[in-house]
Amino acid sequence: MVPADREQPSRPDGSGFLVVDDTSQAFDSDPDNLGTAISFLETALLPEFQEVDRERILRFCADHADALQRSCLEGHLTASAFVVDPAADAVALIHHRKLGLWLQPGGHADGEGNLALVARTEVDEEVGLTELRWLFPAFDLSVHPIPARPGEPEHLHLDLRFVALTANGVPTAELTVNTAETRGAGWIDRADSRFSAVEDVRVAAGRALDLAAAFG
Repeated sequence: MVPADREQPSRPDGSGFLVVDDTSQAFDSDPDNLGTAISFLETALLPEFQEVDRERILRFCADHADALQRSCLEGHLTASAFVVDPAADAVALIHHRKLGLWLQPGGHADGEGNLALVARTEVDEEVGLTELRWLFPAFDLSVHPIPARPGEPEHLHLDLRFVALTANGVPTAELTVNTAETRGAGWIDRADSRFSAVEDVRVAAGRALDLAAAFG
């Protein structure tokens, strides 16, 4: 399901990545299968500095059989996507309602082992984009704390990240705003202050734009 070798470097020329569309069997559901999620983590083409976090997430999965579920209160797996319009050199970001930050679309696995499907579903729900081209395998990951809220303790999101591209020759698509989860959404380029508002997003979005240039 994950067409790449773990040892390949994540280079901006696209080496080691495959392009699939939204109808690919790579998005077949695999619920409650932590092994599938682990395979996505193991085969992600990451920069060297993220190898420590990869191993951290894999250890977490080994210690928590329920890592795909929100009921795992210490933390749980999530997936997200940097959707890129190569022609505009811009990435789709949302203004997250709960966190108040400009972030990429993404969300909880909620038992789904196919983390690419999780990311695709979140992109559809949060910005209304479908019929994208997706790069496989994942290109980035992050371990970050989520602040405590009433009824929910502080916990970790163990996030695996993908790149998706708008279709060849299609003008920048209009984004929808899911008002239940976001305060806004937009195509953000590198010169926009929102692009750099969150350092982790700035670095990953910049890598996504560079990578997308090879497939635009």
